Amino acid sequence: MEYLDFVNLAFTPNDSDLICTFYVEPKGISLKEAAGGVAAESSIGTWTKLTTEQPYMKKLAATVFKIDQNLIQIAYPVELFEKGNMPNILSSVAGNVFGLKALENLRLVNISLPNVLLDSFKGPKYGIKGIRKLLRVQERPLVGTIIKPKLGLKTADHAKVAYESWLGGCDVVKDDENLSSQNFNPFEERIIKTLEVKDKAEEKTGERKVYMANITAETETMLKRAQFVQDQGGNYIMVDILTCGFSALQTLRDQNFNLIIHAHRAGHAAFTKKPKHGIAMQTIAKIARIIGVDQLHVGTVVGKMSETKDEVLNNIIALKQDIHTFRRVMPVASGGLHPGLIPSLMDTFGKDFIIQAGGGIHGHPNGTTAGAAAMRQAVDSTLKHISLTDYSESHAELKTAVDLWKI
Repeated sequence: MEYLDFVNLAFTPNDSDLICTFYVEPKGISLKEAAGGVAAESSIGTWTKLTTEQPYMKKLAATVFKIDQNLIQIAYPVELFEKGNMPNILSSVAGNVFGLKALENLRLVNISLPNVLLDSFKGPKYGIKGIRKLLRVQERPLVGTIIKPKLGLKTADHAKVAYESWLGGCDVVKDDENLSSQNFNPFEERIIKTLEVKDKAEEKTGERKVYMANITAETETMLKRAQFVQDQGGNYIMVDILTCGFSALQTLRDQNFNLIIHAHRAGHAAFTKKPKHGIAMQTIAKIARIIGVDQLHVGTVVGKMSETKDEVLNNIIALKQDIHTFRRVMPVASGGLHPGLIPSLMDTFGKDFIIQAGGGIHGHPNGTTAGAAAMRQAVDSTLKHISLTDYSESHAELKTAVDLWKI
């Protein structure tokens, strides 16, 4: 079979087919041939005729069934894939094809798995409903922070910042993506001390609080750390899903810990940032949901991250749309956020999301507790449809933030 043999614009996909949408820019060949090349190289074909082809293989060929300008859709027979094996699936549809010389650019825009494959993954254990049930917060966004500086604080100081954050009104405190078990802040010691002050903050405020401990490591170590968090009475863990890998994430989810999985997307922009090449974040979001994360960073629109509003909305859709029987996943907004951005943020996200602000809380001139209070006040102001400027007149912490960040 040659590349063009993998193109059939009259073909109708089966319900059992895996469907991928790609953006394709050819280099030195026609768009139709380039589309066929992607289908061939990601299924049973290659660049030349083979003497080893057998007639029974043709039913396993991927088929390009739609070409709309530079967007193509390919149907893959489900027999090409091993159930419950996300690395196998992605090695096929998002593997060597990105390196083809005949392609100037290739981007995996979207992916849709058939039920027979979806059945082989667990999906989220908790999702939005489970998270809200744990925190007993139903009608507003959850307010969270990341311990800053992200690296360097000793364990006692780390716990102090966490306590002050919860005291000021944060629901959530999490480690940053590169805090692991460095000598200045060992993992086990950090878990024990931070969970201790979490309990104190709950007693002081009368609110539920959660600590997202970063367990990212080699897979066996990661599982031991998850067990340690659970044994210490924690109810949340955080994983850098791309740097640890989807197979490690799946191994973690398959243990069925009684722990909510917070998914950090560290490294995603290496795949997602270029609009014409790589893998779209909505595809990564969908894959992470299928494997079983409960919440995931999706961008902000405002703040310091580069994604457009359309991209962020597509990421949110991937987490909340009906997929099989999987629970909806909580979107997380993080990156350069401060109280002045809350109205715009809630305009994009609505109420079902987590606000994760680092510098926008710990950079408050009056300290972390005041910074957390200002963030909660900004949320309350927006829910009440009162401008931040007006609301800040009777809320000192928000007033200081308004003045500092020139809202």
